[in-house]
Amino acid sequence: MADVDIQTLGERLRVARERAGLKQGELATLVNLDRTAVNRIETGIRKVTALELSDIATALGVRMSSFFEDPTPALVSHRSSQGLDTADSKIDRLLAGIAADVEFVNELAPDELALPGEATQQPRPTSSSEAEDLAATARTMLGVDSAEPLCDLVDRVASVGLLAFSTDLGVDTADAGTILLRQGGVCLMNSHNKVGRRRLALAHELGHYLVADEYTVDWRVADQRGGDLESLLDRFARSVLLPDAGVRASWAQHEPRTLREMAVLLASRFRVDMATLARRLNELGLIDRDDVALVRGTTTTRADIVEFGLYVPSDLEGTSLPVPYQKAVLRAFRDERISRERALELLHNTFAEADLPALRPRREDEIWTFVS
Repeated sequence: MADVDIQTLGERLRVARERAGLKQGELATLVNLDRTAVNRIETGIRKVTALELSDIATALGVRMSSFFEDPTPALVSHRSSQGLDTADSKIDRLLAGIAADVEFVNELAPDELALPGEATQQPRPTSSSEAEDLAATARTMLGVDSAEPLCDLVDRVASVGLLAFSTDLGVDTADAGTILLRQGGVCLMNSHNKVGRRRLALAHELGHYLVADEYTVDWRVADQRGGDLESLLDRFARSVLLPDAGVRASWAQHEPRTLREMAVLLASRFRVDMATLARRLNELGLIDRDDVALVRGTTTTRADIVEFGLYVPSDLEGTSLPVPYQKAVLRAFRDERISRERALELLHNTFAEADLPALRPRREDEIWTFVS
């Protein structure tokens, strides 16, 4: 935690208050101070006591430690470009919190997180063929060959330093967002969407990560049109999940079946939604425009699941955390570098207190390490 002078502390407090949508008088009422006192604290004229700062953090819905941590460079750059008066979206605020948590945990247990020390930046695609090439490069980096399905996508992207979190953000909001860290990056998926769309969104965020977009929030992944970077990263995402060689091999294997049956089997094998599959089959020249509509309208039924023996994926369901991050938090807790309460907070309440590991019993002589 960095040393912070009174002016910097006041400025961070002001930014947090404005981000919470509160005026100085409203915050003052919540923490039993007068408005002038809040103004003097924010301008660095008056010192704030620890109890007052705790009350202010609670009122603003932030951790008190956040006032003493340097925000990630990507976050500062993003916020500066947007202007301090810009209202942050829900996913923006959540991403900022996750980034701070990961940076904090990385200081405590870097071996468990194993974030890359060097950037893995790739050239930005400027055409569909370059998007396909980038997807082939990405699959190599993820350790999968040119044909096999990417079943463990969350674990694979973690292996290149992108930690994928998910939570239910509801309808009419972003699909996903990504922020680069000093080492690696984090992304947040909207788990309200169906699993195929969540996986497509994660593959899209992988594209942003590989080309080193420092901060992005994506709405309606796969609805992009035109030749801009977003549409090219959509093409990249489809190619990552539905590689040319693998799709053609599966298509040939099932070709005696009806188009509907082939669509059900391929969507299950590669764990994509029907809209993504239809567009990819058309890109590869395997179906025409009329068949695109048929595939898009196909629904996998319960009978299909039973009769074909299909697997029903649940990637990024509800609130989920990447395994390396969970391990790092548990390591920090085992090493007694964070409290039980802090561990549960960092695990976003996906663990109950009883789920945490037991701490080792202390020898009687160890008391002197605390009092000497």
